[in-house]
Amino acid sequence: MLKHLFEKNQSGKFIFLSVLTLALTACGQKDVAPKKAPAPAVSVYQLKSEKVGSYREFVARTEAYKEANLRARVEGELLERNFREGSVVNKGQVLLRIDPAEFNTALASAKADLSSRKSALDNAIRNLKRAKDLIGDGYISQSDFDRLTTEESQAKSAVESAQAAVKKAELDLSYTTIVAPFTGSIGKVNYDIGNIIGPNSNVLATLTITDPIYVSFQVEESVYVSYLQTHQKSNNAANVAIDLALRLPNNSAYPEKGRLDFADTKIDQGMGTVELRAEFPNADGIILPGLFVTLIAESTIKSDMVLVPQAAVQEGQQGKFVLVVDDNSLVKQRPVELGRRINAMWAVEKGLQDGEDVIVEGLQKVRPGVEIKAVMKTVDAITGVITDASAPAPKS
Repeated sequence: MLKHLFEKNQSGKFIFLSVLTLALTACGQKDVAPKKAPAPAVSVYQLKSEKVGSYREFVARTEAYKEANLRARVEGELLERNFREGSVVNKGQVLLRIDPAEFNTALASAKADLSSRKSALDNAIRNLKRAKDLIGDGYISQSDFDRLTTEESQAKSAVESAQAAVKKAELDLSYTTIVAPFTGSIGKVNYDIGNIIGPNSNVLATLTITDPIYVSFQVEESVYVSYLQTHQKSNNAANVAIDLALRLPNNSAYPEKGRLDFADTKIDQGMGTVELRAEFPNADGIILPGLFVTLIAESTIKSDMVLVPQAAVQEGQQGKFVLVVDDNSLVKQRPVELGRRINAMWAVEKGLQDGEDVIVEGLQKVRPGVEIKAVMKTVDAITGVITDASAPAPKS
């Protein structure tokens, strides 16, 4: 009968199928509930606080501890070079030699002249002695006696002049041998063997001592005066002492600490600054004279400050901020005020607390108010490398 009804009424067929479809769909909706999207996994870092002091950075220039420009003091042909450029030479070591032939001849001539002058002096002394014996008996006149006295005096002066000439000739001969005035590193030689060099020539080579190394920098007059006032009021040197560190041109931290060595006695009127100089150990010779470096002066009086990885810091129209994960695994945006940068970390002056979790990886996956799955990470404070918190520490 049902079949007959379907054949008789085609429109009824479609109505029945529609009702059946709706019934089946309703049953499916009751049986299958919609799935919730999983919380995105992001890397988080738990903040820690450290002792941090107030600090300043200065553009500085390195200088050799001691430097000598070797020059020729006499003219002649350069005959010898007895060192390797860039090597260390010892005090008193013969470095360069100028042709001494001309100066040996001049010395021999000066010595011969001195010998002749001495003979003339001996003769003048004998003549004057005889004159003294005879003038009392009237055998010679007073004018002859005065003449002999003058000759004896002139002969003495001639001997003294000849002795000075010998000394000068000996000195000129010694200048043909150039020796190291101190032990140090010697640089490039600017003249080859066979060149004629002399007092008007450029520097032959430069000898330096670079351990320790000097670092010169300038401080504003107001800052320097404040430092002096603090130093005078304090009886404890630790209250005014500062830690000095260097950041090299390749942005790496120099491992050695320095100390203040010198402060100029006047203010540069044009710049309104005073020049200071620090001294750093340089046993490995990493720092060369003439480098531009960053000198970091940090107070020894320090306070606890939270350090946040640079990877966690973002910047928007309202300033810098980080994404914090609360106890309910929800993301919150937190504005921060940052202080100094310490390697791969920022010192936080305001906005974060010790123990809070901040997102360091996966920032693009989340937004404020979203629930996340936190994966704890560690951050190398020096390099900024992010690793799993459960991973073993790297071997030194």
